[in-house]
Amino acid sequence: MTDSSESALVEARRQAATQPLASAPVQPAPAEAGALLALSNVEVLYAEVILALKGVSMQVPQRGCVALLGANGAGKSTTLKAISGVIDSEDGRVSGGSITFEGQPIRGRDSAAVVRAGLVHVMEGRRVLPHMTVEQNLIIGGHMFKSAAAMRQALAAVYEAIPRLAELRKRVAGYLSGGEQQMLVIGRAIMAEPKLMLIDEPSLGLAPRMVEEVFAVLHRLRKQGLALLIVEQNTRVALEIADYGYVMESGRIVLEGAAEELRANEDVREFYLGLDREGGRKSFRDVKHYRRRKRWLG
Repeated sequence: MTDSSESALVEARRQAATQPLASAPVQPAPAEAGALLALSNVEVLYAEVILALKGVSMQVPQRGCVALLGANGAGKSTTLKAISGVIDSEDGRVSGGSITFEGQPIRGRDSAAVVRAGLVHVMEGRRVLPHMTVEQNLIIGGHMFKSAAAMRQALAAVYEAIPRLAELRKRVAGYLSGGEQQMLVIGRAIMAEPKLMLIDEPSLGLAPRMVEEVFAVLHRLRKQGLALLIVEQNTRVALEIADYGYVMESGRIVLEGAAEELRANEDVREFYLGLDREGGRKSFRDVKHYRRRKRWLG
């Protein structure tokens, strides 16, 4: 009886050892557990020569809002393109690291498949279809709906979230103001019913009043549970809406922390907000001098 039991145990161990590794459940790394989006040591190459991202790691939690800050050329837009898969169309590729969305790897996936998974990228530049009306632009954003009823329901949700678009629904998109066009591209992204929206420079080129209106829309979307990853040079408005922030410099994350911590951080205040230690506004010459020092890289 003992010999047969030992034989059965040996046979069970042998079969377990020959099972393919893929059949074992893969547990996420502790840092990524619960994150909606997670990047780990991501590198991006352009033209197989230029290393644009150098080991970027960051996370966006469920229903969270994260700001990605930095100067021009820091790699912020490249980070968003790497996540959404658009980088492949610009002679670039993710050459290292991992990108997961809801625990599933999305590095190298087709950008349309990424959108279907619930991740939508609003690119810089307010890329509306200028010869179509506002409503036609929105309908194109919902092209994946299988029924007219679902399309109408999604349109109603967009008009509720952004009432300004309901007023402009018959207006030709090319004649909208910059702020109205920004609201339109956000509304078009909502039509895809995303779980996470990547939005690149939403305040770029807008008057202060329109910046307030656009960010009021983003605040409403946050309250509805939409997670946001915002690339923004207007550090003040970005840190007002965000829970957490990352600062990029030359393709690397050089600083991160809760939004209130970044607002109080001396480096961020001087480098991005142009404030001195007493809260007074620094001169442009002083800010440029500080930019050259790059104190947090020392």
